[in-house]
Parts: sequence; structure tokens; C-alpha cells
Amino acid sequence: MKKKKTPVTENNSRRNFIKNSLVLASGFYIIPRHVLGGKGFVAPSDRLIVAGIGVGGKGESDIHEFFKSGKADIAFLCDVDDRQAAKSRERFPKAKYYKDYREMLDKESKNFDAVSVSTPDHNHAIQAMAAMQLGKHVYVQKPLTHDIYEARMLTEAALKYKVVTQMGNQGASGDGVRQLMEWYNADIIGDVHDVYIWTDRPVWPQGVAWPNKTATVPVELDWNLWLGTAPQKDYVENIAPFNWRGWWDYGTGALGDMGCHLIEAPFRVLELGYPTEATCSVSSYYTGPFTRGYFPESAPAASHVTLKFDNKKSNGHTVLHWMDGGIQPERPDELGANEKMGDGGNGVIFVGTKGKMMCDTYGANARLLPLALNNEVKTPVTIARVAGGAGGHYKQWVQACIAGYNSKEAKELSSPFSIAGPLTETVLMGNLAIRSYDIKKPRTNEAGKFDYPGRGIKLLWDGGNMKITNFDEANQFVKRNYRDGWRLGI
Repeated sequence: MKKKKTPVTENNSRRNFIKNSLVLASGFYIIPRHVLGGKGFVAPSDRLIVAGIGVGGKGESDIHEFFKSGKADIAFLCDVDDRQAAKSRERFPKAKYYKDYREMLDKESKNFDAVSVSTPDHNHAIQAMAAMQLGKHVYVQKPLTHDIYEARMLTEAALKYKVVTQMGNQGASGDGVRQLMEWYNADIIGDVHDVYIWTDRPVWPQGVAWPNKTATVPVELDWNLWLGTAPQKDYVENIAPFNWRGWWDYGTGALGDMGCHLIEAPFRVLELGYPTEATCSVSSYYTGPFTRGYFPESAPAASHVTLKFDNKKSNGHTVLHWMDGGIQPERPDELGANEKMGDGGNGVIFVGTKGKMMCDTYGANARLLPLALNNEVKTPVTIARVAGGAGGHYKQWVQACIAGYNSKEAKELSSPFSIAGPLTETVLMGNLAIRSYDIKKPRTNEAGKFDYPGRGIKLLWDGGNMKITNFDEANQFVKRNYRDGWRLGI
């Protein structure tokens, strides 16, 4: 790793560290690490210097986890909202603070190695791409992107720029998904043709109209920077820092929020690729005078999406059933009356030709059904576990960044963009189906009346070309148009 300019850390600066550790003699500049320190010593060149974009909420915990790995220093902080950044700035008081990530990347790119992105979904892609184009390793919160096109571009960019990447779906590093893989590979449940996934999200406003009352922008918030790629709109109360998730301009709804945590297990276990078909049904849309209304700007209050995959491992097709807003699948007969399905509000059930298996959010608490089988069935450990399980997701990335793009550590990452990108495309394909269901068009034969041509049809998806082949109106949701002045790249 190239020698970096002096960063600032929570405890002391690299400059002070080197100053206090080295006695420089004339003509002698390279000192072996075993001379510098004893057991447990970490040389400055073996540390990852991190810049955080979006350092409140989940971003706050992300950068703290990197620091806790023992091998990362937090040198720069960036957030458009001073309120959100307050805790991180207090924890890392010597880290230089910016509001505009573009200014930070322009001025400080020589002074850090990696970037953590934890901003609203609509800005993930531009920020991650800008960092990768500078040769920086990136960690990006889930979902990787807002749009399918963006996910494809980031996946390709990771290969082009040869940087170490990881998406923030920690369950990918957990023991649960590896146990599920071992059971499946051992043919314990046979071929899986159906997977049922459910979540109790949303826990934020969805299926509602955009507020008609504007509000004063908080003095701590740069609203223009927060909007980023999204269309120009006036600020409304409480849209930031959390309630943006239910609005299509910024978020990806319940599916985008939880899909990468829940769909990850079947995606990995069954080695799914791009879906070939999609159908859906949703709540809270106009169908008559007594319904809640038609709100195209907002994700629905509840949805049921069905995605079909060609699956060579199952010798046929696999159908993935996604349900949110409190909708749940039929309870398996193999579960006892007092035995919890998933973790209650969320879960995954694999239905195989020989049996069933189930897990909670993050792929956690993997178990066979009926539960008594878990005491009877023993399979060898064939897939290496990540040290620390899901909690080791952060340290795994830090170590891979230090080791380098072609290192063994980088090849063993749980959620690099080569995996996270296609997974995110699958999640966003569900949103494409939901939004296509909502397309409203005038009827050609009845003036003043409307039709919903996306309802009741099956969308056929050409994953390689990122295109719906039988309903062209749906393709508008593959790639957004950014607001003037913003583009994918720098």
C-alpha cells in the first residue's frame, strides 16, 4: 500500500505515532516491524485509512465498527446534516469534516485508502463510483444502489478499477447462511422450487400522499446536497433522516430496505442468477371510490412479489415469493403451534422435494423443519466461517483492503460487488414489478378514464440486457434520470 499523508485518528495521528516510534538515523529509513515493536504491533503501513460519507445513523455504527477492527483509522467525515454527524464528530474529533463528498474527494484523495458510503439509497451509486474511480476501496450500505442500471455499473466498475468492495448486508458473513448451504449441498431437503420470504417492514410512511405542506429546512441540513441526484423538491417535515425510505425519488421501500438481508440467503444457497419473470400485487392503490387512493410517488403499504429463476441446481425453476407490510406465507405444517415462524416479523422458508429449512433475518438461526431434525441431522463443516460471524463483516473488509485486490482475503469476502451487485439487481427487479403495477394510462376507447396496463401481467426480464421484453413502459424504472448537475462518475 502506498505511503499516505498524515491522517487523523481517534487516539493519535499517524504522524505522532511514527514520531514517537522511530529514531531516524542518517541513511537508514526502512526499519523492520519486528524492530519497531513487539507482539501485537501494527505497522502504520498495515492500517486502513477510511473516509466516511454519511456518518450518522447506520453510517455512525459502520465507521465505528471499522475502527474497532483494530486496523482502521477514521481520517475524514462527510455528512450533509450536522445533526447526524454530531456523534461521529465527537467520537473522532481530529477527523476532518466536510459536507460535500465531492470536495472531500477532490481535496483529500491522496490521504485515505477507502470510503464508507451510508447515505440515502438515491446517492449510493454516484458516491461509490466517484470513490472507485479514484482507486479507493469501498464499503456501501444495502441496497447497493437505487436502480438496476446503477447496480450493474458498480459491479463492472469494481472489476475495472480493481478495488476491494463489500455491501453492508452483515448476514452474508454469518454462520447461518453457511449452515443452510451445507444442508442444501448435502441434499438434506432435495431440490428447492419455492422460497417464501417475508418482512414486517415498512415501519415508516408508505402508501400515502406526498405532504402538501412544505417546511423550513433545518439550519444544520444542506437540502440541495441531500437531494443530490433526486428531482428538485421543497423540503417537507421529517423527510430526513429516516422517512425518505418510502418515497421512490430517494428510497427503495420495504423491499429495498430488507431484501438484501433476507433474499441473500436463498440467492447464495441456490446460486440464483437474474430472474426471468416477475409478477406482483400491492395494496393502497386506486381501484374504486372506497380505496385509500393512488399514490405513485410512494411505495405501497404492502406488496407480494413473485420472481422466477432458471435454476440448474434445482434441475428446473425456483420461484421466490416476497411479502412485506405484514403479509406472511402459509405456516408450514412441520412447525408446532408454539414454534415461531422465522423471527416472527421476518423470515425465509425453503421448500424442497425432501424437506424444508428456515432462517431469520440476516440468515440467522438456520434450522431444519420439523425442528426435531436439528438434533438428528449432522453434516460436516465444509464452508469456512467468518471470524466473528455477521459481526466480522466489517473486519473482513478492512483486512481485505489492507491485503489488496488480488489477495486471498479479498477473494474470501462475503459480499463483494460481484455478488452484491446481482443480488441488488434481483431485489430491485421486485421494485420494478411493483412500480410497473402502478403505471396509469388513459384508455384509448373511453375518454377521461384510465387503465393500469401493468396489473395482472407477467413481466419477462432479459437480465443480460437489463430489459423487460413484453411491456416496454416498465423499462423506465431500470435507470433514473438524474437531476441536472449530477451524473454517475466524476
